[in-house]
Amino acid sequence: MTTATGSQTDSGSVKELAVPLAIIGIVLMMVLPLPRFLIDGLLAFSLAISIGVFLIGLFMEQPLEFSSFPAVILVATLLRLSLNVATTRLILLNGKEGHAAAGRVVETFGKFVVGGNVVVGLVVFLILVVINFVVITKGAGRVAEVAARFALDGMPGKQMAIDADLNAGIISADVARTRRKAIEREADFYGAMDGASKFVKGDAIAGLLITAINLVGGLLLGVMGGMSLSTAAETFSILSVGDALVSQMPSLLVSTAAGVVVTRSATGEQLTRAFRTQLLGSRRAMIASAAVLSVFAFLPGMPALPFLGIAGALIWTARKQQAAPTPPEGEATEGGSAPV
Repeated sequence: MTTATGSQTDSGSVKELAVPLAIIGIVLMMVLPLPRFLIDGLLAFSLAISIGVFLIGLFMEQPLEFSSFPAVILVATLLRLSLNVATTRLILLNGKEGHAAAGRVVETFGKFVVGGNVVVGLVVFLILVVINFVVITKGAGRVAEVAARFALDGMPGKQMAIDADLNAGIISADVARTRRKAIEREADFYGAMDGASKFVKGDAIAGLLITAINLVGGLLLGVMGGMSLSTAAETFSILSVGDALVSQMPSLLVSTAAGVVVTRSATGEQLTRAFRTQLLGSRRAMIASAAVLSVFAFLPGMPALPFLGIAGALIWTARKQQAAPTPPEGEATEGGSAPV
């Protein structure tokens, strides 16, 4: 019995040390050289974390279900920056060896996106940076700032409402205590999200600077090492763009997840379900949209098939909603005020 308890305690201690040790390892990646196969695995791991965070943000019903999200943003950002430093070291040291100097993942991203034209790859990367930095990150940061301010300003009123319900005997002391803790957690969460958004913004800026360093430094080192200017430009452009994209894609996913989390309303409904019930819930809006798309389909030179296809899908969805049974009056007015 004692042995089993001791083994459980040791297992719990190991699990508690896993995250701190992982963070220390991420920091050490900035100074220690890593082999290419390990870089490939860590880049795939970073992308997997970002996809998981993005899907959790879509499927959760309340923002506080992912209360550790600000800390996850910080760790994910630190991981991406450490990988950027590691890949930059490989690109500058081994760039003369060819496109596989920084691993297969960076090479594949670079060749796939560049597609034989370096300018196209650079333009795509700059567009992704603008979308991430100017649109998503800036908007999510502003929403988080406003949400944190309103959460703090609304705390006294919510606390007074809980005290009034407690004094009136509507709720018990345990329920009041639980609600107070929930209010405090909500204020702390939005305050932390306000700060975490600054990390995402800094990550986007750092990605742009690191790409410029890889490109300029690689060209200089390549020419000094005996490569022709055209060969150095082609090799280091593919490596720089591949490294930038393989780090920018996880950053874009995490930024979008942050925007989804901070813009969630208190409906207690998953985002996918809310889209289905609210966006496709108005028959008149869908029929009007179908009519407008049908007009666009008959404009001179406009391809009619995509517009008519989408218009037909909207009309079919509207007719399907009309054929669906109407909920009882009690369910339709549930959660709102009763009709007068």
